[in-house]
Formats: sequence, structure tokens, C-alpha cells
Amino acid sequence: MPLFPDSISSKLPNTGTSIFAVMTQLAKEHDAINLSQGFPDFEVSPVLIELVAKHMRAGHNQYAPMPGLPALREAIAEKTLSLYDAEYDPELEITVTAGATQAIYAAISAFVRDEDEVIIFEPAYDSYIPAVKLNGGVPITCKLKGPDFHIDWDEVRRLVSSRTKMIIINSPHNPTGSILKKEDLLQLEKLVSNTGILILSDEVYEHIIFEGEQHESVCRYPGLAQRSLVTCSFGKTFHATGWKTGYCVAPSNLMKEFRKTHQFMVFCSNTPVQHALAEYLQKPDHYKGLGPFYQTKRDFFLKAVEASRFTFTPAAGTYFQLLSYKNISDDDEMAFAQRLTQEHKIAAVPTSSFYNNLHNNYLLRFCFAKSEQTLKKAADILCSI
Repeated sequence: MPLFPDSISSKLPNTGTSIFAVMTQLAKEHDAINLSQGFPDFEVSPVLIELVAKHMRAGHNQYAPMPGLPALREAIAEKTLSLYDAEYDPELEITVTAGATQAIYAAISAFVRDEDEVIIFEPAYDSYIPAVKLNGGVPITCKLKGPDFHIDWDEVRRLVSSRTKMIIINSPHNPTGSILKKEDLLQLEKLVSNTGILILSDEVYEHIIFEGEQHESVCRYPGLAQRSLVTCSFGKTFHATGWKTGYCVAPSNLMKEFRKTHQFMVFCSNTPVQHALAEYLQKPDHYKGLGPFYQTKRDFFLKAVEASRFTFTPAAGTYFQLLSYKNISDDDEMAFAQRLTQEHKIAAVPTSSFYNNLHNNYLLRFCFAKSEQTLKKAADILCSI
């Protein structure tokens, strides 16, 4: 029995367990195909696995430097310059993190104070709002406009106030699979010009973009880059989500503050993995083919569900696809997701979980970072409903 049951006040009174954990547990309980949580069911490159083992055997098993291994930060700087023509100093402007979610939390906690407002676009990855609230900030939500989930920049302008400290953007976007275009970044650049507003840009799916589109990183836009913290993920890029290794790039004045928070959260991330990634990144073909690789999987999945009663607009990026069940059921999203898992043995995530308040679009998010065998089996179930 708790010693002081009536004296503890929750900092997140309305927050439960992450929807990803909830649906994955439900999938396990009902032996269902798990297309809810975003992780691949195929193997990491054996070359990368061997590099990690090599560096473990070489004795690289103790703490890395707090900002990250110098060789890896240099590789990240070269990658960012090559992709976005943006220069970041490996010593002062790049920090390796224990995954992108940790980087996002560190960025928010480094800058958001009590009553600072943070504009967040919904549906939103589920860590943004709790991180803002835990740091005393006030989330100001702005709904993406359907059916393509675009940003209404006139609405954003109306939401900006004297208390706006930060705007969080995410492209390619989880959970909708939409992407920001050049026009969006130019609108954002104009909006924050001559203000003190910071940008936190979640770009973990930067390489997973389809139909030959270019990823519009804020790094490409000097007026945005000077006020932006950009978070990226090696786990998403190299099919190794369990390694929890990512990074943040930002101008030195922002990175100085970011590191103050980062060092007291985790101090550093996995040392042998950092050594392995530094070596692996010498060949950029490892990530440059990622878009076509996942587009093939997206197309395979969508072709397989064409005969179903679900409807869809093909995702423009990420490894997630939204399917509408509006022609099938009037259930709310959580109820339908639970029924799908329990009765039909396939798990997905309700998009309502990505909103601060109850919202129902009759949409579920399915992860297609799976083998063709898994996707075919899942599609056969969906076509039978």
C-alpha cells in the first residue's frame, strides 16, 4: 500500500500508457499480427551488426564523450552537408542522443519555461504534448486539414502570441504519412522572421519519402536553420529501433543549452553502436535507397488491400499508412482498433490517440515496415472484413 496515497499529485493526470505499448500488448495477448508499433520485422544489415560486434570486441564498451563520438559527429556533419547543403560544426553543433525521442525531450526541456506556449500540429506524435506539459509549458494545438493533412498557415498566425516559445513540426509526418513542401517551409520562415520563436523539427523519417519527392529539411532554409533544433534517428534509418540512437543538430548557441539538459538525462548514448555507425556512414548508399525500398513495401501493401472495404490515400512518406474504415463501422477508433485485434487478429493504432482531445476520423495507422509475407497475411485479413 502506498505510504502517502492522498498527497501525490500527478504531473500528467490525464496521461496513460503510450498507445504503442497498449496495442502491442493487446496484439501479444490475442496472437495478432502487430502493425501498430513502428518497427521492422526484418533483419538489420549483417554488415552493421558485425561492425557493432567488432567494436565491442575492440573494447569500445565504456562511456562515449557526452556530445557523442567525434568520428560519428563528423560523419553526421558530412551527411547533412551532402543532403541539405547545410554546414554544422561537429564539435559545437551536433549531439548524439539516446534516440530521437530523448532529443525531442531534451530540446523542449532546455528552452520551455512555465507558461511558455508551444504550437503543435495534430495528429501529433504522442511524446510532444507530455514533454511540453512536464516542463511547465502550454501546448497550443493546431489541427492539420484533411483529407491530405496540410497546415493552414493563416490559422497558425492566429495562434502565435507573445508567449509562443516554440513551434514543433514533423515531416515526413507520423502518423499521417504527409510531407511538408517547399511552400510550407517558406511560410514558416516568413512567420517566425523577426521573432524569438524556436523551431523543433522532428525529421526522423527524412530518408523515407516517396514518388521522387525531396525532403524539405529546415536545414535547407537559413532563416529557419538559425532558430531550429533538428532531431533525426539512426534506428528508423537502419531498421534498428531497439538501439535507440539518434542525434540533434542546431546552431552553437542553441546546442550549448541543449547539451546542458542532455548531459543530465543520459549523459551519452551507446558507445559501440556509435563506433559502428561512424564507420557504416562512410557509404551513403545505405540510406539513399531507403525511399524506393519502402515505397515498394507501401505499394505492395496497398495493392493487397485494394479489394477490401478500407479506403486510403497513399502515404507520401514514413513507413505508416492510414486506412479509413468509414465504410465498415461506426465504432470510434479505439473501439474498432481493439475489435480488429481481438476478433480479426491484426493490430493497428487509432489516430485519435495522436490528439490532445477526443477526436474521431475513422482512421487507423498501419506500419508497413514488414516482410511481404507479413503484409500479405495482414492484407488477407483486412480483405475479409
